[in-house]
Amino acid sequence: MLHRRGSLLVLLLLLAGCASPAVKPQAPLPAAPPRPAIEAPAPAAPSEPALVRSIRPPTASGDQVFDAWAADFYGRAVKAGISPQILDREMAGLTPDPRVTARDSRQPEFSLPISTYIKGAVTEGPINTGQRKRVEVQALPAIEQRYGVPREILIAIWSRETAFGAIQGDFDVIRSMASLAAQGRRRDWAEGELIAALKIIASGEATRSQLKGSWAGAMGQTQFTPTSFRATAVDGDGDGRRDLWNSQADALASAANLLAKGGWTPGQGWAREVVVPPGFDFSLSEGPKLTPAQWAEKGVKRADGAAWSAADQAAPAQLLAPAGASGPIFLLLPNHFVIRKYNNSVAYALAVGLLADRIAGGAPLVRAWPAETPLSLADRMTAQRALAALGFNPGTSDGVVGMGTRTALRAWQKARGITADGYLSPAMIEKLKKEAGGDL
Repeated sequence: MLHRRGSLLVLLLLLAGCASPAVKPQAPLPAAPPRPAIEAPAPAAPSEPALVRSIRPPTASGDQVFDAWAADFYGRAVKAGISPQILDREMAGLTPDPRVTARDSRQPEFSLPISTYIKGAVTEGPINTGQRKRVEVQALPAIEQRYGVPREILIAIWSRETAFGAIQGDFDVIRSMASLAAQGRRRDWAEGELIAALKIIASGEATRSQLKGSWAGAMGQTQFTPTSFRATAVDGDGDGRRDLWNSQADALASAANLLAKGGWTPGQGWAREVVVPPGFDFSLSEGPKLTPAQWAEKGVKRADGAAWSAADQAAPAQLLAPAGASGPIFLLLPNHFVIRKYNNSVAYALAVGLLADRIAGGAPLVRAWPAETPLSLADRMTAQRALAALGFNPGTSDGVVGMGTRTALRAWQKARGITADGYLSPAMIEKLKKEAGGDL
């Protein structure tokens, strides 16, 4: 028994030695100071703002980029005046919307020619509906009187934005703006719109479920972004609320207020179709702003042969040939550029103005829109690279044919003795490619 007990003791000692690796003997560590039962946090220095906590783990979406942005955004939102309670509630469970990020990053393969866009906007359907709305919406005379914006312009905007309120969009504006902000391409803008949307909710003017709109955050019958809503939306029907979703009067009065604040000139037109003499220098397009009398000295006259009103006669006007020398030509009055503050697109502003003219009973254009060929993204980018290679800077070769590209093209056309209308056609692209040569 003693032998077996001794063997068992040796075995136990060996096992104990194997339980942890051998370590070199060390000096004993100094004893830690005693901790109080409850530790009070050190007071923050008076000059430093209190720390802002980030979003709690339960709100994590599983998307690392989105969650990292959301954690950073929390502090910025609190500094912008959003309460932690609102943030916790509205951002709880928030996830990026893949539909929004896909639409934001989508670059269409083919651009829509301006003639196609306008011919699709100014048709008998919206003209007839607009003329009925002109009579049916009882708030329009008072809105026009108060803000000085013609009711036909407001109706045309209403038509273009949501088909007279029928298609307002069903995207969650909070989620859409958060998705765009996290993506990063337009972060500052998207965060500003998100903060504005959160402030609308905090004010009680609308609930999260009411804040529905387009994928890019435009809301209501006249499609206001959250910042535009807070700055320019008005109560048009006198019920004490600004309801752009359900009140036609609120939506139309808000659009009128936006245009009035943007500089709309009452009593003045938005543009007039004109004709030019043979050999006209189209390099003047999108250039100087001259009075109609000054343009007349260059042979530019109203296409309908009518006289200019006194208000229009005194206004500075810019010449535009949106479909080239063979299409309709316009003198753009200051109110055209105010419409572009609503949507900064030449095509949009022309469509609104032309539709408004028809709703008011005006005649169609004297010169019809030509048939245009859609240009591929590759062709547009090739043209831009060719212009740059030839010493005519179009800006970034991104396939967007904007002012920079049109200005560069007009300069190249004028230098080559071509009609300098800045119109990029398939034939013009071939000329550019041939002259630039090389691998574009």
